[in-house]
Amino acid sequence: MAIDSAAITAAVRAALEAQGIQVVGEKGLVPVGVSNRHIHLSAAHVEVLFGKGYELQPMKDLSQPGQYACKEQLTIVGPSMRAIEKVRVLGPVRKDTQVEISRTDAYTLKVKAPVRESGKIEGSAGVTIIGPKGVVTIDKGCIIANRHIHMSLEDGEKFGVKDNEYVNVEVDGGERRTKWYDVQVRVHKDFRLEMHVDTDDANAVGIGNGCKVRIVRD
Repeated sequence: MAIDSAAITAAVRAALEAQGIQVVGEKGLVPVGVSNRHIHLSAAHVEVLFGKGYELQPMKDLSQPGQYACKEQLTIVGPSMRAIEKVRVLGPVRKDTQVEISRTDAYTLKVKAPVRESGKIEGSAGVTIIGPKGVVTIDKGCIIANRHIHMSLEDGEKFGVKDNEYVNVEVDGGERRTKWYDVQVRVHKDFRLEMHVDTDDANAVGIGNGCKVRIVRD
C-alpha cells in the first residue's frame, strides 16, 4: 500500500492540535545543525596565536551566509589542566574572542561556562587558548550556546515569530522524543532557516545534522 505523506502529516497535525498544541508555520519543521565546540577569534588574538599579519584560512562555508569553518585548530585548557585539542576556529574574525563548548566540555575543563546567547559574554568563564605561535588567556568569553533558531525575514513571517522571541520545539524524529523549551528565535535578512544545538543536546535525543524539529505553541 502506498504511503501518503501528506495524509500522515495532516494526521500528526490534527493529533497535536487535539492535545492543545498549535503547530507553527508551514508544517512547523526546522532543520537542525549540530554545533561542535569551536572558537571565534578577535583580530588581535589571531596574531598572538598564529603570528603577526596572519589571516585565517577558510575551509568550508557554514549554513549561515558569511560564516565559515577555518583550517586552523587550537587547544583549550581550563583549571583542570586537561587540554581539549583540535578545536575548530570559525570565521570571520569578531570584535571579541568567544569559545563555545558543551556542558560535557565544561566538566572536562572545570570551567563554569554559562548558557548564553552568542555575543553575550559579560560575566562568562575564562579559558586559555594555545596556538602554534602563542598563548591567549581570556577572563571571559567561554560559554555554552543557548538553543536557538536562525530565520530569514520571510521565514519569520511564515512561522509567525519575531526576532528574539522564544518558542518551544518538539523533537520526534530521533531516538528519544522530547521537547525543548525557551528556544530563542533570531530573525535577520541574511539568516537561513536552521536550529542550532550542541553535541550534548543532539546526542541526548539521538539526532544529527539535517534532522527536522517542530516549533509548537502550547
